Amino acid sequence: MKHTITKRKSWKAMLAAADKPVQLPVAHDALTARLIELAGFDAYQIGGYALSGATHAIPDVDLEKFGEKKFSADWIMQASPLPVLLDVDDGYGDVKNVTRTVQEYIRLGASAMFMEDQQPPKKCGHMGDKKVIDTEAMLQKIKAAVAARDGMDFFILARTDAIDSEGIDNAIDRAKSYLDAGADGVYLEGPETIDDLEKIGKELKGVSLATSVLENGGKTPWVSPKDLGDMGYSMILYPTTVIFQVAHTIQKALNNLKHGKPIPKPNAVSMDEFMQIVDLPFWAKIEKEFEGKNI
Repeated sequence: MKHTITKRKSWKAMLAAADKPVQLPVAHDALTARLIELAGFDAYQIGGYALSGATHAIPDVDLEKFGEKKFSADWIMQASPLPVLLDVDDGYGDVKNVTRTVQEYIRLGASAMFMEDQQPPKKCGHMGDKKVIDTEAMLQKIKAAVAARDGMDFFILARTDAIDSEGIDNAIDRAKSYLDAGADGVYLEGPETIDDLEKIGKELKGVSLATSVLENGGKTPWVSPKDLGDMGYSMILYPTTVIFQVAHTIQKALNNLKHGKPIPKPNAVSMDEFMQIVDLPFWAKIEKEFEGKNI
Protein backbone atom coordinates (compact mmCIF):
# COMPACT_ATOMS: atom_id res chain seq x y z
CA MET A 1 0.00 0.00 0.00
CA LYS A 2 1.36 3.42 -0.93
CA HIS A 3 1.26 6.09 1.76
CA THR A 4 1.53 9.09 -0.51
CA ILE A 5 -0.51 12.23 -0.79
CA THR A 6 -2.47 11.63 -3.97
CA LYS A 7 -5.36 13.48 -5.55
CA ARG A 8 -8.49 11.38 -5.58
CA LYS A 9 -10.01 10.58 -8.94
CA SER A 10 -12.93 12.93 -9.45
CA TRP A 11 -16.43 11.55 -9.00
CA LYS A 12 -17.40 12.39 -12.57
CA ALA A 13 -14.29 10.70 -13.94
CA MET A 14 -14.95 7.64 -11.80
CA LEU A 15 -18.54 7.39 -13.06
CA ALA A 16 -17.45 7.91 -16.66
CA ALA A 17 -14.88 5.12 -16.40
CA ALA A 18 -17.31 2.62 -14.86
CA ASP A 19 -18.87 0.08 -17.21
CA LYS A 20 -21.45 -0.92 -14.60
CA PRO A 21 -23.24 0.75 -11.68
CA VAL A 22 -20.86 1.92 -8.98
CA GLN A 23 -21.53 0.02 -5.76
CA LEU A 24 -21.04 2.19 -2.70
CA PRO A 25 -20.61 0.38 0.61
CA VAL A 26 -20.47 2.57 3.71
CA ALA A 27 -17.27 3.08 5.64
CA HIS A 28 -18.27 3.72 9.25
CA ASP A 29 -14.62 3.99 10.31
CA ALA A 30 -11.13 4.24 8.86
CA LEU A 31 -10.45 0.50 8.98
CA THR A 32 -13.56 -0.18 6.91
CA ALA A 33 -12.50 2.40 4.33
CA ARG A 34 -9.16 0.59 4.02
CA LEU A 35 -10.89 -2.78 3.65
CA ILE A 36 -13.24 -1.41 0.98
CA GLU A 37 -10.21 -0.30 -1.00
CA LEU A 38 -8.45 -3.66 -0.56
CA ALA A 39 -11.64 -5.45 -1.68
CA GLY A 40 -11.39 -3.70 -5.04
CA PHE A 41 -14.30 -1.25 -4.96
CA ASP A 42 -14.09 1.87 -7.13
CA ALA A 43 -15.43 4.23 -4.46
CA TYR A 44 -17.27 4.30 -1.15
CA GLN A 45 -19.57 6.46 0.91
CA ILE A 46 -19.61 7.79 4.46
CA GLY A 47 -23.25 7.46 5.47
CA GLY A 48 -24.99 8.90 8.49
CA TYR A 49 -26.86 5.74 9.47
CA ALA A 50 -23.73 3.64 10.00
CA LEU A 51 -21.62 6.53 11.25
CA SER A 52 -24.11 7.46 13.99
CA GLY A 53 -24.43 3.87 15.10
CA ALA A 54 -20.72 3.10 15.09
CA THR A 55 -19.45 6.37 16.55
CA HIS A 56 -22.02 7.13 19.23
CA ALA A 57 -24.32 4.07 19.33
CA ILE A 58 -27.31 6.26 18.45
CA PRO A 59 -29.92 6.07 15.68
CA ASP A 60 -29.94 8.21 12.55
CA VAL A 61 -32.60 10.66 13.78
CA ASP A 62 -30.82 14.03 13.60
CA LEU A 63 -28.94 13.71 16.89
CA GLU A 64 -25.61 14.70 15.33
CA LYS A 65 -24.67 17.74 13.28
CA PHE A 66 -21.87 18.84 10.98
CA GLY A 67 -19.34 19.60 13.73
CA GLU A 68 -19.43 16.04 15.04
CA LYS A 69 -19.60 14.24 11.73
CA LYS A 70 -16.84 16.26 10.08
CA PHE A 71 -14.15 14.95 12.41
CA SER A 72 -15.16 11.32 11.93
CA ALA A 73 -15.32 11.79 8.17
CA ASP A 74 -11.84 13.33 8.12
CA TRP A 75 -10.26 10.30 9.81
CA ILE A 76 -12.09 7.93 7.49
CA MET A 77 -11.07 9.76 4.32
CA GLN A 78 -7.41 9.68 5.36
CA ALA A 79 -7.46 5.87 5.32
CA SER A 80 -8.11 5.47 1.60
CA PRO A 81 -7.52 7.51 -1.57
CA LEU A 82 -10.66 6.18 -3.25
CA PRO A 83 -13.29 8.69 -4.37
CA VAL A 84 -15.68 9.25 -1.47
CA LEU A 85 -19.31 10.36 -1.27
CA LEU A 86 -20.33 12.20 1.92
CA ASP A 87 -23.81 12.09 3.41
CA VAL A 88 -24.53 15.68 4.52
CA ASP A 89 -28.10 15.03 5.68
CA ASP A 90 -30.17 18.18 4.99
CA GLY A 91 -27.10 20.42 4.78
CA TYR A 92 -27.34 21.01 8.56
CA GLY A 93 -29.53 24.10 8.30
CA ASP A 94 -30.17 26.89 5.83
CA VAL A 95 -28.17 28.04 2.81
CA LYS A 96 -25.40 29.40 5.06
CA ASN A 97 -24.90 25.99 6.64
CA VAL A 98 -24.97 24.32 3.23
CA THR A 99 -22.28 26.71 2.01
CA ARG A 100 -20.00 25.99 4.97
CA THR A 101 -20.55 22.24 4.69
CA VAL A 102 -19.56 22.19 1.02
CA GLN A 103 -16.51 24.39 1.58
CA GLU A 104 -15.27 22.31 4.51
CA TYR A 105 -15.71 18.95 2.82
CA ILE A 106 -13.92 20.17 -0.29
CA ARG A 107 -11.08 21.35 1.96
CA LEU A 108 -10.91 17.91 3.58
CA GLY A 109 -10.70 16.20 0.19
CA ALA A 110 -14.18 14.78 -0.37
CA SER A 111 -15.17 13.94 -3.94
CA ALA A 112 -18.94 14.21 -3.71
CA MET A 113 -21.85 14.74 -1.36
CA PHE A 114 -25.54 13.99 -1.22
CA MET A 115 -28.05 16.31 0.40
CA GLU A 116 -31.67 15.47 1.12
CA ASP A 117 -34.89 17.48 1.17
CA GLN A 118 -36.32 16.27 4.48
CA GLN A 119 -37.81 18.59 7.06
CA PRO A 120 -35.94 18.63 10.35
CA PRO A 121 -35.57 16.60 12.41
CA LYS A 122 -34.47 14.33 9.58
CA LYS A 123 -34.30 10.57 9.95
CA CYS A 124 -33.06 7.50 8.13
CA GLY A 125 -34.50 7.46 4.62
CA HIS A 126 -36.08 4.04 5.07
CA MET A 127 -38.03 5.02 8.17
CA GLY A 128 -41.66 6.04 7.89
CA ASP A 129 -43.48 9.34 8.44
CA LYS A 130 -40.92 11.54 6.72
CA LYS A 131 -41.79 15.08 5.66
CA VAL A 132 -40.05 17.14 2.99
CA ILE A 133 -39.43 20.86 2.67
CA ASP A 134 -40.95 22.91 -0.14
CA THR A 135 -39.34 22.30 -3.51
CA GLU A 136 -38.29 25.95 -3.77
CA ALA A 137 -36.43 25.76 -0.45
CA MET A 138 -34.46 22.75 -1.66
CA LEU A 139 -33.69 24.48 -4.94
CA GLN A 140 -32.12 27.35 -3.02
CA LYS A 141 -29.97 24.90 -1.03
CA ILE A 142 -28.79 23.24 -4.23
CA LYS A 143 -27.93 26.59 -5.80
CA ALA A 144 -26.02 27.56 -2.66
CA ALA A 145 -24.10 24.27 -2.80
CA VAL A 146 -23.22 24.79 -6.47
CA ALA A 147 -22.00 28.31 -5.76
CA ALA A 148 -20.01 27.17 -2.73
CA ARG A 149 -17.91 24.70 -4.70
CA ASP A 150 -16.62 27.72 -6.65
CA GLY A 151 -15.75 25.81 -9.79
CA MET A 152 -14.09 22.91 -7.98
CA ASP A 153 -14.64 19.39 -9.31
CA PHE A 154 -17.02 18.38 -6.53
CA PHE A 155 -20.09 16.28 -7.36
CA ILE A 156 -23.44 17.34 -5.89
CA LEU A 157 -26.03 14.58 -5.64
CA ALA A 158 -29.49 15.85 -4.68
CA ARG A 159 -31.63 13.37 -2.79
CA THR A 160 -35.39 13.47 -2.48
CA ASP A 161 -37.32 11.63 0.21
CA ALA A 162 -40.64 12.69 -1.28
CA ILE A 163 -41.76 9.20 -2.35
CA ASP A 164 -42.92 8.50 1.19
CA SER A 165 -45.05 11.62 1.64
CA GLU A 166 -45.89 12.87 -1.86
CA GLY A 167 -45.74 9.80 -4.09
CA ILE A 168 -43.41 8.69 -6.81
CA ASP A 169 -44.59 11.11 -9.50
CA ASN A 170 -43.95 14.15 -7.32
CA ALA A 171 -40.59 12.72 -6.28
CA ILE A 172 -39.59 12.38 -9.95
CA ASP A 173 -40.73 15.95 -10.62
CA ARG A 174 -38.64 17.15 -7.70
CA ALA A 175 -35.62 15.26 -9.01
CA LYS A 176 -35.96 16.92 -12.41
CA SER A 177 -36.16 20.37 -10.85
CA TYR A 178 -33.09 19.62 -8.71
CA LEU A 179 -31.14 18.82 -11.86
CA ASP A 180 -32.32 22.07 -13.42
CA ALA A 181 -31.04 23.92 -10.33
CA GLY A 182 -27.52 22.59 -10.94
CA ALA A 183 -27.29 19.23 -9.18
CA ASP A 184 -24.95 16.80 -10.97
CA GLY A 185 -27.14 13.81 -10.20
CA VAL A 186 -30.23 12.77 -8.29
CA TYR A 187 -30.95 10.12 -5.68
CA LEU A 188 -34.49 8.94 -5.04
CA GLU A 189 -34.81 7.35 -1.63
CA GLY A 190 -37.22 4.60 -0.67
CA PRO A 191 -38.82 3.10 -3.82
CA GLU A 192 -40.75 0.08 -2.57
CA THR A 193 -41.28 -2.06 -5.67
CA ILE A 194 -39.49 -3.18 -8.81
CA ASP A 195 -42.09 -1.22 -10.80
CA ASP A 196 -41.15 1.94 -8.88
CA LEU A 197 -37.46 1.40 -9.57
CA GLU A 198 -38.15 0.84 -13.26
CA LYS A 199 -40.36 3.92 -13.52
CA ILE A 200 -37.73 6.13 -11.92
CA GLY A 201 -35.07 4.78 -14.27
CA LYS A 202 -37.28 5.38 -17.31
CA GLU A 203 -38.35 8.90 -16.30
CA LEU A 204 -34.78 9.95 -15.45
CA LYS A 205 -33.03 8.14 -18.26
CA GLY A 206 -29.57 9.41 -19.09
CA VAL A 207 -28.85 11.25 -15.85
CA SER A 208 -26.54 10.29 -13.01
CA LEU A 209 -29.05 8.37 -10.93
CA ALA A 210 -28.75 6.78 -7.49
CA THR A 211 -30.83 4.75 -5.09
CA SER A 212 -30.09 2.78 -1.94
CA VAL A 213 -30.59 -0.82 -0.93
CA LEU A 214 -30.88 -1.03 2.84
CA GLU A 215 -30.61 -4.74 3.49
CA ASN A 216 -32.41 -6.64 6.27
CA GLY A 217 -35.31 -4.29 6.85
CA GLY A 218 -35.26 -1.45 4.33
CA LYS A 219 -38.07 -0.44 2.01
CA THR A 220 -36.36 -1.01 -1.33
CA PRO A 221 -36.18 -4.60 -2.56
CA TRP A 222 -32.87 -6.26 -3.29
CA VAL A 223 -32.07 -6.01 -6.99
CA SER A 224 -28.76 -7.10 -8.46
CA PRO A 225 -26.35 -4.35 -9.51
CA LYS A 226 -26.58 -5.52 -13.11
CA ASP A 227 -30.36 -5.26 -13.14
CA LEU A 228 -30.29 -1.84 -11.53
CA GLY A 229 -27.77 -0.78 -14.14
CA ASP A 230 -30.08 -2.01 -16.88
CA MET A 231 -32.84 0.14 -15.34
CA GLY A 232 -30.63 3.23 -15.61
CA TYR A 233 -29.00 3.55 -12.20
CA SER A 234 -25.33 4.56 -12.13
CA MET A 235 -24.85 4.53 -8.33
CA ILE A 236 -26.13 2.05 -5.73
CA LEU A 237 -25.73 2.91 -2.07
CA TYR A 238 -25.58 0.17 0.57
CA PRO A 239 -26.08 1.88 3.97
CA THR A 240 -26.36 -1.27 6.11
CA THR A 241 -24.66 -4.15 4.31
CA VAL A 242 -21.38 -3.83 6.23
CA ILE A 243 -22.47 -2.37 9.57
CA PHE A 244 -25.24 -4.93 10.16
CA GLN A 245 -22.80 -7.80 9.62
CA VAL A 246 -20.14 -6.10 11.74
CA ALA A 247 -22.60 -5.74 14.63
CA HIS A 248 -23.59 -9.40 14.29
CA THR A 249 -19.95 -10.54 14.27
CA ILE A 250 -19.16 -8.49 17.38
CA GLN A 251 -22.14 -10.03 19.15
CA LYS A 252 -20.95 -13.53 18.25
CA ALA A 253 -17.36 -12.79 19.28
CA LEU A 254 -18.41 -11.43 22.65
CA ASN A 255 -20.76 -14.33 23.27
CA ASN A 256 -17.96 -16.81 22.52
CA LEU A 257 -15.57 -14.95 24.79
CA LYS A 258 -18.10 -14.80 27.62
CA HIS A 259 -18.53 -18.57 27.41
CA GLY A 260 -14.80 -19.21 27.40
CA LYS A 261 -14.46 -20.18 23.75
CA PRO A 262 -11.38 -19.30 21.63
CA ILE A 263 -11.63 -17.53 18.28
CA PRO A 264 -12.81 -19.92 15.56
CA LYS A 265 -9.88 -19.51 13.16
CA PRO A 266 -11.98 -19.55 9.95
CA ASN A 267 -14.02 -16.64 11.33
CA ALA A 268 -11.17 -14.21 11.96
CA VAL A 269 -8.07 -12.73 10.41
CA SER A 270 -4.73 -13.59 11.96
CA MET A 271 -2.34 -11.14 13.58
CA ASP A 272 -0.13 -11.22 10.47
CA GLU A 273 -3.11 -10.59 8.20
CA PHE A 274 -4.27 -7.66 10.32
CA MET A 275 -0.77 -6.16 10.27
CA GLN A 276 -0.91 -6.28 6.47
CA ILE A 277 -4.29 -4.53 6.45
CA VAL A 278 -3.01 -1.68 8.62
CA ASP A 279 0.24 -1.67 6.58
CA LEU A 280 2.85 -2.42 9.19
CA PRO A 281 5.46 -3.08 6.42
CA PHE A 282 5.31 0.59 5.38
CA TRP A 283 6.00 1.82 8.91
CA ALA A 284 8.70 -0.81 9.42
CA LYS A 285 10.42 0.44 6.26
CA ILE A 286 10.34 4.03 7.55
CA GLU A 287 11.81 3.03 10.90
CA LYS A 288 14.53 0.93 9.30
CA GLU A 289 15.44 3.62 6.76
CA PHE A 290 15.70 6.53 9.19
CA GLU A 291 16.53 4.93 12.54
CA GLY A 292 18.21 1.71 11.50
CA LYS A 293 15.78 -0.38 13.54
CA ASN A 294 13.36 -3.16 12.73
CA ILE A 295 9.81 -3.32 14.06
